[in-house]
Amino acid sequence: MTARGWFLFSLMGVVWGIPYLLIKVAVDAPLSPSMVVFTRCALGAALLLPFAIRQGGLPATVRTHWRPMLAFACIEIIGPWWTLTDAERHLSSSTAGLLIAGVPIVGVALARFFGETERLGVRRVVGLGLGLAGVGVLTVPHLTGGDARSLAEVLLTVIGYATAPLIAARHLKNVPTLQLIAPCLALAALVYAPAAAMTWPSTMPSPSVLAALATLGVICTAVAFVAFLELIKEAGPTRA
Repeated sequence: MTARGWFLFSLMGVVWGIPYLLIKVAVDAPLSPSMVVFTRCALGAALLLPFAIRQGGLPATVRTHWRPMLAFACIEIIGPWWTLTDAERHLSSSTAGLLIAGVPIVGVALARFFGETERLGVRRVVGLGLGLAGVGVLTVPHLTGGDARSLAEVLLTVIGYATAPLIAARHLKNVPTLQLIAPCLALAALVYAPAAAMTWPSTMPSPSVLAALATLGVICTAVAFVAFLELIKEAGPTRA
């Protein structure tokens, strides 16, 4: 993998390592899962749509690729972000992070179903095991909460997170990154807008909650998705 790929991978380790804590801060406020998902999607879309439009050809891209884009939006964002956020009402952020670490294993299994030709090899198997062990060392001392529903919700999130990159790599690899993710985030924001409006907080959230939401929308959504889709193009979906 190139130096650019390693940089993107390192960046992803940070920006998608912190959402579990930020989500926990928001739902403990308490804000509804729909409100949290709407806010991060709306912020991400507001930041990325102007750049996607400036590239030109956005309407044509959506018309040509709307089916796989819709599938990607549902499987990567609309479904998993709500289930993960709702689960964190009952799980600690450490527990959620540990469970989500199962995504690579599910991704490897699903890659065979999608006909991906990437081979894992001994080095990658060892690396995957070391990575999972490291997550366990960091999170196991802080595991709390959880019930059958919340665990099932995280499982659905894991499946969605493992499947969506395969769809992007197979059907959307020629779509510019911004023109893929900006419409998907805008659609997700529209889907959750009614539920967010019905659960709008009666009082202004605290500065720490607002900061958590802002970070979720700007860093963990807008910046993260651009880096993630570029990493998929650089390294392939399974390795990414």
